[in-house]
Amino acid sequence: MEIDILGIDLAKRVFQLHGADRRGQAMHRSKVSRPALMETIRQLRPRTIAMEACSSAHHWARQFQALGIEVQLISPHYVKPFVKTNKNDRNDAEAIVEAACRPSMNFVPVKSVEQQDIQAVHRVRELLVHQRTALINQARGLLAERGIIIAKSPAAFKRSIPDILSEPDGELTTFCQSLLTMLLEQFRVIENQISRAEDWITSFMKNSALCQRLATIPGVGAITATAIVAAVGDAKAFKNGRHLAAWIGLVPRQHSSGGKNRLLGISKRGDGYLRTLLIHGARSVLIRVACKSDARSRWLQELIARRGYNRATVALANKNARIIQAMLSHETNYCPAMVAA
Repeated sequence: MEIDILGIDLAKRVFQLHGADRRGQAMHRSKVSRPALMETIRQLRPRTIAMEACSSAHHWARQFQALGIEVQLISPHYVKPFVKTNKNDRNDAEAIVEAACRPSMNFVPVKSVEQQDIQAVHRVRELLVHQRTALINQARGLLAERGIIIAKSPAAFKRSIPDILSEPDGELTTFCQSLLTMLLEQFRVIENQISRAEDWITSFMKNSALCQRLATIPGVGAITATAIVAAVGDAKAFKNGRHLAAWIGLVPRQHSSGGKNRLLGISKRGDGYLRTLLIHGARSVLIRVACKSDARSRWLQELIARRGYNRATVALANKNARIIQAMLSHETNYCPAMVAA
């Protein structure tokens, strides 16, 4: 029995397998426990293994690649249309095989351990930033109930709270001061943890020539460069720059029919974290574009006047995504003259 493609529905303890030949005819179906999975794969020895790109998929992909087996990872929302009748593990595994056999299917590149290390730092930093924001909002809410208003930013919070605690005024009781002191201590702990995570990101940046090249693009810093290298990996998997921009969700959604094209707002597909970083980076460029006269700045000034600030921000983020794909694919440096042209 020679299995051409084996679909695996990943889980924590029990994995559902579905094997098929080149024509898609089912040849093997089984449930396998986690400890027995690798031995089962060695016995079946399929030519290709297909899985959904979900939790633990990259770990198993690396394990199977070490056995010399080709691995294809598919985005879960591309698998869903192939599920027949009711959803269960057996039907899911069969749907993975059906999706992997489509000639137009887009696959997710397998990430290395180093890429996942970088992504882990970014996810931890993102969590800490959310916790800091929640803490600041909680403190601002408590103070607003007592008629004390402070600005939203972390810098304003860090500057205002010590003054408020040292010179209590109005309805700010001793008990409320104790609560705010506790929040301020927690804020400082989170700030130190964020700083430590950013130091790790800077370290990854210094050790990667690829990240350093991407950081030469205006609007792309150390955080954006490392996040893109970790998430994208091999940019040659994308046909062109627009393909990467679409994967990040920086192209318009379409609702077209009957030969009438209707474009809506950006699709917001793909990686929302990367999209946020690119858009924030584009905003940092647009803030300073009014006082510049180079070709790129003139294009942005005209775009702001014609389409507005927000659309210009997304357009620049889209352009940067295309530039990044070209630089990663062709291993070239950023050239402002070529971009302006």
